[in-house]
Amino acid sequence: MIPAMALPFSIVGTFSVMYLLDFSINNISMMALILSIGFVVDDGHRHVGEHRRHIEHGEKPYAAALAGSREIGFTIVSMTLSLAAVFIPILFMSGILGRLFREFAVTICTAILISGMVSISLTTHAVQAAFCGK
Repeated sequence: MIPAMALPFSIVGTFSVMYLLDFSINNISMMALILSIGFVVDDGHRHVGEHRRHIEHGEKPYAAALAGSREIGFTIVSMTLSLAAVFIPILFMSGILGRLFREFAVTICTAILISGMVSISLTTHAVQAAFCGK
């Protein structure tokens, strides 16, 4: 359920940036979006696993949700920034390939960064609500 909520927010945010930069929806941009979907789902699973681990150790659901979010926050931020940094050199490629893959690099970096923000904000609150019954 959590990736089902996080995925539309990340994709809509990425489409918004693509629209502002006047990018078209083509095979290259769709490949970037498809790759980024895995990152969004992975972030959601990390949150759920961290909270579940705390609950299995006997913590109350709300305390487990807070502790899990505190522990996983830095991991999500560092993972998001390092993934985005991997694709930045593609922006600086020259020639025809550089122009061709510039849209790919911008799209996937945007999708990864928005996915990280969604994971830290929306997914954290959704997991807390799911585990705490609020």
